Amino acid sequence: MASFLIVGGAGYIGSHLVKALARKGQGVFVLDDLSTGHRPAVREGQFIQGDLGDRELLGRIFSERKIDCVMHFAAFSLVAESVADPLKYYDNNTGKTSRLLTAMKDHGVENFILSSTAAVYGEPERVPIQESDHRRPTNPYGWSKLFIEQMLADSAAAYGLKYTALRYFNAAGADESGEIGEDHSPESHLIPLVLQVALGQREVIRIFGTDYDTPDGTCIRDYVHVTDLAEAHILAARRMLEGGGSAVYNLGCQRGFSVREIIDLARRVTGRPIPALEDERRPGDPSTLVACSDKIRAELGWSPRFDDPEKIIASAWNWHGRHPRGYGS
Repeated sequence: MASFLIVGGAGYIGSHLVKALARKGQGVFVLDDLSTGHRPAVREGQFIQGDLGDRELLGRIFSERKIDCVMHFAAFSLVAESVADPLKYYDNNTGKTSRLLTAMKDHGVENFILSSTAAVYGEPERVPIQESDHRRPTNPYGWSKLFIEQMLADSAAAYGLKYTALRYFNAAGADESGEIGEDHSPESHLIPLVLQVALGQREVIRIFGTDYDTPDGTCIRDYVHVTDLAEAHILAARRMLEGGGSAVYNLGCQRGFSVREIIDLARRVTGRPIPALEDERRPGDPSTLVACSDKIRAELGWSPRFDDPEKIIASAWNWHGRHPRGYGS
């Protein structure tokens, strides 16, 4: 049995990974400062409240526990906020990760998995996007993650760190049990925002930009279910723990859906009216992000179970319907 430190494990994706590891009987420690995470989302493992940049706390964690692999989900991820306050993102996402990696090096912990993002690509040179394509982020959030990837590559060369960077596209959905799901404040992801309209918590869903170079003028994204993301992390960890080297993988279903299409699917799933209001573009939003995930499928055998966006939305609706006020319900 391996032992994992999940940094940011009380957040949306981290909590689903904690649940998936516990189901497989793995040892789990969760580090989260609860600035955006939720304590009720962590139902398994040992919870430690604290900051990933706290050198003293990191020293105690690695000294007192056997950690085989660290998985990092503790980044800030709001694109618009990163444009308005870039130093917040470079401090938390890049600077604090540097301290985490230093603590790992000092205590001989060699395996690291990064929750990275398609935002590292910026406006893509082709669609679907491959791992080798250019990386020119259009916002500080994307740059902060790309800087982490560079730190990982340099640390691998200098210290023998083994890492996997998983560049996800749009995480969505919720655990089939309906026990855990997506609860952000403020919420910025399209699917939960649309479902809040269906629940009567918002009057309309705003469509930011209708003049993109896409078939219906709205942004196109590749949606991947959070449970499938969790499984990819487990497969990546197994590969490294069994002797595999460092790697970078895209995580997506290789199909793009526009904002308008997602709204229409949500109307079908919920059976409720969801009024939409057209608005101006947001700064830093690329028009189309769709993954080529052939590499992870071939090398790790990853295959998403939830590759139908209607099923992804249905799982999210199951969570939001049971928890209309999120973890405060």
